[in-house]
Amino acid sequence: MRPAGIQALPNPWIGPNPTVDAGAFKFPFWRFQWPGSYSGTSAKPKALISQEPTIVTKSTPYPVTFTWDFLAAAGSLVLFASIVAFIVMAIRGAPLGLFFTTYGRTLRQLALPIMTIAFILGIAAVMNFSGMTSTLALLMAKAGGFFPFFSAVIGALGVFLTGSDTASNTLFGPMQAHTAQQIVIGGHHLNPVLTAGTNSSGGVMGKMISPQNLSVGAAGVNRVGSEGEIFRRTIGYSLILTAAVGIVAMIEVYLIPGIIPTFG
Repeated sequence: MRPAGIQALPNPWIGPNPTVDAGAFKFPFWRFQWPGSYSGTSAKPKALISQEPTIVTKSTPYPVTFTWDFLAAAGSLVLFASIVAFIVMAIRGAPLGLFFTTYGRTLRQLALPIMTIAFILGIAAVMNFSGMTSTLALLMAKAGGFFPFFSAVIGALGVFLTGSDTASNTLFGPMQAHTAQQIVIGGHHLNPVLTAGTNSSGGVMGKMISPQNLSVGAAGVNRVGSEGEIFRRTIGYSLILTAAVGIVAMIEVYLIPGIIPTFG
């Protein structure tokens, strides 16, 4: 009940309501089954790869599909925004060459990160579908009740190695979720939402010591060659903050488990 005279605010968007319509704001996407990983006809394909116990309770098909959500992807939205911004600037008299010069400079700057992320995604796919991620999960499950703390350490290590929290999540996220499903605390399996989230949060703390990010940061302030000095100044903060994230994860598991969201 709302007091008299108070009205609900209108929707802050134009179009369907995503809380009611699950298909609202969905863009077209391209999906296909990866060649060589299916048998049978195209109408009724059968996955050749499956997950086996003890990762799952029974043998389960593990389909290998590639989905390219090219219109709704975060990078595409940034590109669309830049195009709209350029159109507005062009109307106000900005030269046409400015857009292409800026775009070309951005591509050159991001060439190495794009290649790095592409290779990381490829490695992550191989690890997932070959069983390496599941094998690592079984090993990490030996940490038992202390695993939530080590989830943050793994996330920080992933970003240190790859330079990207996204790449770290792609590389180690499935392992974090699989490991959680192998650990029982208080009669319940550890929530994979917690371990995956801790991987991401811990990864942020490894950003400040990642060699790739140190190089980019040093170049941005004309301090090329001072990466070692920056590393020595930030390593202590990184370790302390990573440990803090791990401690928070342990507190959430043992003291306030109700704060952890569920899924499914």
